[in-house]
Amino acid sequence: MRDDATHAASDDVPDEIVRSIHIKATAEVVFAIVREPGWFINDGEYRKHDVQTAGGISRVVDPVYGTFSISAMAHEPPYRVGFRWLGGGMGEISDASNTVEFTIDPAGSSRDDEVRLTVRERGFARLSEDASVRRRNYEENSKGWEQELELARTLAEKRSPAVKRTD
Repeated sequence: MRDDATHAASDDVPDEIVRSIHIKATAEVVFAIVREPGWFINDGEYRKHDVQTAGGISRVVDPVYGTFSISAMAHEPPYRVGFRWLGGGMGEISDASNTVEFTIDPAGSSRDDEVRLTVRERGFARLSEDASVRRRNYEENSKGWEQELELARTLAEKRSPAVKRTD
C-alpha cells in the first residue's frame, strides 16, 4: 500500500516526494533499519555501507555508488529520523541539499503489530536551474523510494517473528 503526495514547485516540477508503506513489524524494528545514514543508497537490494560519523555528519561509502556526506537532522526513536544530503553521489542531485525524513506510525490493530513507514524527500526545486534536470531527478527518486520502502518492509518483516503479508 502506498500513499502519494507532491507539492508543486517552479516549472511544474514538484519539490517533494512522499511515499508510505505498511509493514508488519514493530516501530523499533523498522527504526533500527531507517536510522542508518544512507541505508537507502542502493538499487532495492540492501548493501552494507562503511559509515563513519563525527560531529553529526556521516560519511557513507557505498560499494557501487561511491561516497556521500549526510547530516542527521532529527533522531526521535522509534518514530522519526531525518537526514540532509551534503554532497557526493549520483549526478546533479548530489550537489543539492535535499532532506529525507522517515516517520513511523502505528497502523495495526495493536501498537505492536503493524506500522506505516513514510518517507518525505524535499528540495527538488533547488536542484538545478534546468527544469528537465529537476524533473529527471524527481522521477528517478520517486521510483527509487518505492523500491526502498519495499526493501525496508522486506528487511523489517524478516526480523519480525511470524509475519504474514496479506497484500
